Amino acid sequence: MSQTSTFQIRTEEAPRLPAPVSTTGLIGWMRQNLFSSAGNTILTIFGILLAYSIFAPLIQFALIDAVWSGDNRDACVVPDGSTETVGACWAFVKAYFPQFIYGRYPTEEIYRVNIVYAMFAGLLIPMAIPSVPFKKLNAVLLLIVFPIIAYYLLTGLVIGSDVILPIVETPFWGGLLVTLVIAVTGITASLPLGILFALGRRSDMPIVKLVSVIFIEFWRGVPLITVLFMSSVMLPLFLPEGVTFDRLLRVLIGVTLFSAAYMAEVVRGGLQAIPKGQYEGAMALGLRFWPMMGLIILPQALKLVIPGIVNTFIGLFKDTTLVMIVGMFDLLGQIQTSTSDPNWASPTTGVTGYLFAAMIFFCFCFGMSRYSIFIEKKLHTGHKR
Repeated sequence: MSQTSTFQIRTEEAPRLPAPVSTTGLIGWMRQNLFSSAGNTILTIFGILLAYSIFAPLIQFALIDAVWSGDNRDACVVPDGSTETVGACWAFVKAYFPQFIYGRYPTEEIYRVNIVYAMFAGLLIPMAIPSVPFKKLNAVLLLIVFPIIAYYLLTGLVIGSDVILPIVETPFWGGLLVTLVIAVTGITASLPLGILFALGRRSDMPIVKLVSVIFIEFWRGVPLITVLFMSSVMLPLFLPEGVTFDRLLRVLIGVTLFSAAYMAEVVRGGLQAIPKGQYEGAMALGLRFWPMMGLIILPQALKLVIPGIVNTFIGLFKDTTLVMIVGMFDLLGQIQTSTSDPNWASPTTGVTGYLFAAMIFFCFCFGMSRYSIFIEKKLHTGHKR
């Protein structure tokens, strides 16, 4: 007896079924990253409880119980016999906001600071976006033209006996203006200086190497507070009679040199990570030292140390708060000074001011951090995991 086999050939494609819900979307991501094992589950639960214990009181203080309007301290003080809870005194921040941003800059001249802010943002944003064209023109405007215009806008301009822009002395500067001036100047100047000293430390010329080593080790071995104190208080004692420098200029020089020493070591680490074959290949092409460094070695070295460079920038931005020790009122210094106003003296005024400063610093530092990650991914060439 013979058996007959029957075959069925599908003439249409089988319907595509969706992936299981437990492996896709938010649930799938949570199972894979947060609850993939018993240990990860315990750590996730612990992290959730820790975050709740930190952020729940913070949100309660900063948003739910906050005071948003008021003319004096009475709005942020709990009346006698009341059971109310008063949180952050944002009315204080609102009242002092112009001083936090501009310091004691004359009110009628604040438009000049706003123009500088707008110009800086208008040139920095397209410079930071890789797809925007005319990068060379943008770099010239940002690094050469803008500092000159910003200098005269902020300090003033007098031509002969004609006052084009009234002079505003730097002691009247303060708040975020001083913070950004010090940070941007230090960041812009310390990177090229750091590259030069890193190259000098690896140089075969004894004098150049010795000078670079002494510079780097000296500035790395001295605290920034000491540098600021020496540049602001002690330096004028060694200058000839009648010769002086603006206090802000002395701070800018001290901060720049201090940051350049740390930047030099970061860049030197990148230079040491470049294989010897890159140097030999460049020399085989007939390139001299500077073309070899500018075209082959430095682009690779700087790409490797982007995290270290940005870390130095972030540290410099936060270190601007130390200028208060020499009598300059940056954002944090301006906030501390404002909290001493008896019209706004309350238990929550100081905490609110520090919270506002923390938010400002976090926005700038987090922005620099995220942009460095973006640049790393943009320059990723596939040789790293």
